[in-house]
Amino acid sequence: MSASLSASLPYAPQLEDCHLSEVAGILEEAGTRLSVESLNWPELFPYRPLTVVSMAHSGKKIYLDFLVRCNYLRAVNYTPNSPVYEDSCVEFFASDGGEDASTYHSFCFNCIGTIMARKHDPEGATFLSPDELAGIGVWASVGTRPFQECEGSFIWSVTVAIPISLLGLEYNGKPIEIRGNFNKCASATSQPHFLSWAPIHSEKPDFNRPDCFAPITLE
Repeated sequence: MSASLSASLPYAPQLEDCHLSEVAGILEEAGTRLSVESLNWPELFPYRPLTVVSMAHSGKKIYLDFLVRCNYLRAVNYTPNSPVYEDSCVEFFASDGGEDASTYHSFCFNCIGTIMARKHDPEGATFLSPDELAGIGVWASVGTRPFQECEGSFIWSVTVAIPISLLGLEYNGKPIEIRGNFNKCASATSQPHFLSWAPIHSEKPDFNRPDCFAPITLE
């Protein structure tokens, strides 16, 4: 486990009253920011696009704003639960509490806001239902229309609001302790990469490693 790392999400109830396009500005003042920069497989995948995530929670939802600077941008997948990790993608993996994090959720978003979300447990992984996906708010700075890979210098962001209840948790004014990770990937681009916040110890890219999750506190 990545015991040396930890993250805290401040309580910011005002987030409930704003549009997702305004969340990034609020998180600048009220949130916590961290870098997604662990280059876990440098010999195979040396590219490291700048990736930061700002975060807070409202008591009802977890708010995340991912900001990325990269050289290639791809958004081919546009249907829910399609393989968005092939595109320019950011991810949040979060347990439902407990030390081993054997039951957790993965939330993956490409740069146009297409969602792939699953619940993982010792028996396997299950996609979230359309109703569950509908409860997740997403705003993408580049819009929602799919496109083939582009080369250049790009800065883009994706802002998401994930109901805490999806993790099987309820906030009652006391801190909630979970474990998780934040990832950046783009497996089908001309510069494939697999970055994480908490380092991952495996021979090849594998974000589904709850043993490498780090503590995350909802204050």
